[in-house]
Amino acid sequence: MSTSIDLAYPFTGRWLIQNSPANRVPSHGTRVLATSFAIDFVAVTDTGRTAPITLNSLLRPEPADRFPGFDRPILAPIKGIVTAAHDSEPDHPAHRGLPSIRYALTQRRRAAAGWVALAGNHVMIESGGIIVALCHLRQGSINVHTGQQVQAGDVLGGCGNSGNSTEPHVHVQAIDNRDIERANAVPLTFDGALPVNGEVIHVPEPHNQVDQNRSG
Repeated sequence: MSTSIDLAYPFTGRWLIQNSPANRVPSHGTRVLATSFAIDFVAVTDTGRTAPITLNSLLRPEPADRFPGFDRPILAPIKGIVTAAHDSEPDHPAHRGLPSIRYALTQRRRAAAGWVALAGNHVMIESGGIIVALCHLRQGSINVHTGQQVQAGDVLGGCGNSGNSTEPHVHVQAIDNRDIERANAVPLTFDGALPVNGEVIHVPEPHNQVDQNRSG
């Protein structure tokens, strides 16, 4: 089995890098559920910003659809077979400022509830014995099913705020076993490299998609 896996970025547009294993391992501060090399991507506007921070957002939870990433298409990062497609978890409000502190206090409860409580709505794709998980998708958006073969670039669903998530984003990790409780983390790269925390990457739409948009 390969000791690492190279993926395509699972989206187009501009996305901010958070919790990158390029900066530390384990990237999320824990090795639980094979998250050592996981990475998070937060969609941002053309100016590199997420939803504006206001006094209200510092004091109260915010609607998830206020954020630029909510319902943006999430794409298959590799060719493979769908081994899991979970789509029934609700999207909850986003939490910044004081609400994020209150939300953090409930994380132990979600961790105790297991993988689904943390991952939320998710798709897992197996390729060459390695499984890639894409998590926190929008409820009701997943349009693939277990056993389906997908190609890199196929739309899996929309970015959401389900599971253990303070604002809409996509969490990506690779593992070596379908059983997440027994799996080991697999290092990953994207287009041959690993972006660092705070970097904003821009993934353009494929030319054929741009042409279709112009003709529509």
